[in-house]
Amino acid sequence: MKKLYAKYLPKIIGNYFNTLALISPRKAAMAAVKVFSTPRKGRVQEAQADYLEKAKYQVFETQGHQLQAYEWQGKGPKVLLLHGWESNSFRWRNLIAELQQKNYHILAIDAPAHGHSSGATLNVPLYAACAHDIIDQEKPDFVIGHSMGGMSTLYYQYKYQNQGLKKIVSLGSPSELKEIMAHYQGMLGFNQRVLRAQDDYFLERFGFRINDFSTTEFSKDITLPCLLVHDEDDQIAPFHSAERMMANLPNGQLIRTKGLGHSLHQKEVNQQIVAYLNS
Repeated sequence: MKKLYAKYLPKIIGNYFNTLALISPRKAAMAAVKVFSTPRKGRVQEAQADYLEKAKYQVFETQGHQLQAYEWQGKGPKVLLLHGWESNSFRWRNLIAELQQKNYHILAIDAPAHGHSSGATLNVPLYAACAHDIIDQEKPDFVIGHSMGGMSTLYYQYKYQNQGLKKIVSLGSPSELKEIMAHYQGMLGFNQRVLRAQDDYFLERFGFRINDFSTTEFSKDITLPCLLVHDEDDQIAPFHSAERMMANLPNGQLIRTKGLGHSLHQKEVNQQIVAYLNS
């Protein structure tokens, strides 16, 4: 029964949005964006806590949130790590081990609504704004983001143009909000009326339309050295995302992998990332 419920729940929600849009397109849009922005998982699990508790804890007050941060001290350059959607700082454990071998100073944060941080929803503008506040305070040399964290890193650099950073790294990052929304629409089955209402709501709330939020386009203005790592078989963020961004990055480099999927936490990937930071 639970499996049957889980199978049909997305379409039930989509039909609810369709019905609500007949009465109030804006309310339908607000409801759809809230569901879109609410993670179903990503809080710290017991097995993950054992690892994270070995780090130095601190909390950042930013953008109305309390963000949990974890620090592994080193005498080398400082690296800020931004995890992806429905994840937390535990996902960096393998890269952290590689960075520690080179004595890097490491800071990882749990995004809003993830890990031990406050909040119930997350979006890229919020994540980038939180990163901006923390970067302004902590002055890292490098920022590394995975998936949504990578997209937020790229958007951050596009928006704030921080030339104090040395390099940024984006792993498995999507590039087009319109592609993400198309997947969301296909999963829930809401109609074009609801999609148009969301487009208007994005403009009202964030200052851009769905088609305009593109790290492909943002990349044209990111002059900082930037490494993209993307797997050809990524089923979450298609490989063409990296190809499009790479074509526009003035100072970009692409590591193309095969058969590693979306997570990109393998040792060979982490070694290549550290080598890039050292170069």
